[in-house]
Amino acid sequence: MLDASVAAAWCLGDEDDDYSVAALRSLSGGGVVVPHLWGLEMANVLLVAERRGRISGEDVHQACANLLSLPIAVDPVARDRALSTVLQLARAHGLTSYDAAYLELAMRYDLPVATRDGALVIAAESEGVARWKPEEAP
Repeated sequence: MLDASVAAAWCLGDEDDDYSVAALRSLSGGGVVVPHLWGLEMANVLLVAERRGRISGEDVHQACANLLSLPIAVDPVARDRALSTVLQLARAHGLTSYDAAYLELAMRYDLPVATRDGALVIAAESEGVARWKPEEAP
């Protein structure tokens, strides 16, 4: 399971780090799953970066093409799951509903969480969900 904080680092050179690069490289060994809101989050990351002059319109176009070429599967979250489990996780851990959607997906599929978000790491640990580590890559 991959969250937007890791994928954003792939698109924004000033946020790139070893953890994110390792996560990107691990995709060569197979795909990853993201919640339904991932595409919207990535679009917003790119839009805000462009508006702030961090990247150009051409950079946004290239980042979108790169993201669309990756083996990333989107898990559609049913309305009842968002309004039940995701809401409960957000409340219990002080997360946004968006971050709780990543946690819920990882819990449901028993997957580690690839994230750079500290609050999500803490919440995942308290729910028994591991943080993805580069040495787990194939």
